[in-house]
Amino acid sequence: MKQGIHPKYYPDAKVTCASCGTTWTTGSTKPEIRVEICSNCHPFFSGEQARIVDIEGQVDRFYKKLQVRQSYVEEKKNRAESKISPKRPIAELEMAARPAAALEKAGIKDVGQFLAKLSEGEEAVLAIEGFGRKSLIDMKKKLRALGYTLPEIAETPVV
Repeated sequence: MKQGIHPKYYPDAKVTCASCGTTWTTGSTKPEIRVEICSNCHPFFSGEQARIVDIEGQVDRFYKKLQVRQSYVEEKKNRAESKISPKRPIAELEMAARPAAALEKAGIKDVGQFLAKLSEGEEAVLAIEGFGRKSLIDMKKKLRALGYTLPEIAETPVV
């Protein structure tokens, strides 16, 4: 061992916790050590999961990020549900003016009412004055593209 290159060793170095004030002695190259958290007050060691020591707002930042993520997921879920909601107005489907007016005149104002009419058969929908075969085909394409499931009766073509 070379002489004069090693730091001085203190066998009775005093360690002090800044959070709870606990002190103990240990061997170190420094005569006094200050720590922010120790095994007496750390929630992992003490078992107190409810009391979390927050250094520089890290826990608060984590909870804010978690809340933002949860609200984003809920908003995305609500948008997906509203996209295929039976309460969706027919006007939002961006149809031509004539078929939209014909459905409005027949009292069909939302997608759920149109699907109910379509479940009676294509003839029932084609019987609406001003709503023809082309409008029916366009409407079925639009509903499928949006994710709606059409009634089985509506899937069979009328000859």
